[in-house]
Amino acid sequence: MAVKDVVQQLLEEKVAAMGYELIEVTYQKQYGSMTLTLFIDTDKEGGISLDDCEAVSRMADPVLDEADVTDGAAYTLNVSSPGLDRPIKTERDFRKKAGSKVEASLYVAQNGSKKIVGVLSAWDEETVTLTVAGKSIILKKKDVAVLKPVIEF
Repeated sequence: MAVKDVVQQLLEEKVAAMGYELIEVTYQKQYGSMTLTLFIDTDKEGGISLDDCEAVSRMADPVLDEADVTDGAAYTLNVSSPGLDRPIKTERDFRKKAGSKVEASLYVAQNGSKKIVGVLSAWDEETVTLTVAGKSIILKKKDVAVLKPVIEF
């Protein structure tokens, strides 16, 4: 099993017990060394703070050390917010972004474009529906490379 999958299993419930959601785990080479990154999110007003990241890091560090998830290989532990424009992937993401403007980047162009911007109006296991200029556009999830919120200031 991959390091990121082992870490997800080890920490998911512990992070949830702290009031956060473990969105994603990555384990990759950055700046010449391995970095294990935990992306956490919350429903609380204001989102994830530096204090939240520190709290999760302090909880996770001894758990990961004891489990020796990298078989003794050195790594840097990083805990981060997924950011405002993180891709919409989970059921929770879809619920949070329902009724919001999103951008779908497609693998293959539809009507001459690989990007569609519209309001996220519906979804299920296989499709995503965007409302564009009053019309519903149904996209197969397998055809969508990335679905992310549109950030407007």
